[in-house]
Amino acid sequence: MDHVTPPELVGDAIELAVRKSGLGAGDLLVRGIMAGALLGIATSFAFIAVAQGLPPLVGAIIFPVGFVMLVLSGQELATGNFALLPMGVMAGRVEIGRLLRNWALVYLGNLIGSLLFAVLCYLSITNWGKADGGTLAELIRQAAQKKTLGFMALGASGWGTAFVRATLCNWMVTLGTILSLSSRSTGGKILAMWLPITTFFALGYEHSIVNMYVIPTGMLLRAPVSIAAWWVWNQIPVTLGNVVSGTLFTAGPLVFSYYKKPGLVAMEASTSSKPEIAAAS
Repeated sequence: MDHVTPPELVGDAIELAVRKSGLGAGDLLVRGIMAGALLGIATSFAFIAVAQGLPPLVGAIIFPVGFVMLVLSGQELATGNFALLPMGVMAGRVEIGRLLRNWALVYLGNLIGSLLFAVLCYLSITNWGKADGGTLAELIRQAAQKKTLGFMALGASGWGTAFVRATLCNWMVTLGTILSLSSRSTGGKILAMWLPITTFFALGYEHSIVNMYVIPTGMLLRAPVSIAAWWVWNQIPVTLGNVVSGTLFTAGPLVFSYYKKPGLVAMEASTSSKPEIAAAS
C-alpha cells in the first residue's frame, strides 16, 4: 500500500539516520550546499509573491517547493537532521560523535550554499549592483532588520523570542522531514511534506537555514545589520531552538511511542504465535 504506518515510518527514519551518519565529509558538504541554495531560492520565490501584491499566505503556500526539491533529490538539510540523527542515537544505531559530525558538516554546507545564493540573488535583482532591487529588495531588507534589530531592541526577551519561534518552527520542519517517509509515492510524499512546511512559514517562525539567506542578502542590500547582530540576535538562538525542538519535540516522542528493538519484536512475535501452535496440536 502507498501509506506507511507510524511504526514503519519511524523504522525507516532510523535506517535513514544510520545511512546519513555514514556519509563522507565531501558528500555531506556538497549536499548541504545544494540544500542551502535551494532553500534560498524557495524563500526568494515566496518574497516575489508578496512583492507582487499577493497575500503573505500565498508566499507560505509556495515556499515548500524548495523543501520538496531538496528532499526528493537527496540533499542534506541541517534542520531535518536535527531530528533524524537523534532518532538513530535513541535507537542505539548512531554514535553521538557521528551525529555531531553530520550536524557540523551539513550546517557548514547549508551556510555556504545560502551565502552563495545570497550573492547571486543580490547581483540578479540589482543588475550587478547598478539598481536598488525595487520592492523585492525592500522586503528582504525589512525582513533582515526584523529578524535581528527587532530582537535586539527587546534585549533578553528578544533572544528568548527568537529561541521560542525557532523551537516552534523546527517542530513543523522536522515533522515535514519525517512525513516525507509516510508515503511510497512521490505525490504522497510531496503532499505530506507540504502541510507542516506551509504552516511554519505562514506563522512567521524562525528557521536557521532560511535566515542564512535572508539576513546576509539584506546586508548586501544595505540593511543596517552587522555580522555580530546577525549571529548573536538570530543565528545562535534560532539554531539552538531548532536543535531543541528537532530532538525533544519530534525525535523523542516518535522513538518512545513507536520504535521497538528487533529483539523485542521477535519476542512479541514468538509469544503471539504460541496460542496458534497450541490450537493446532
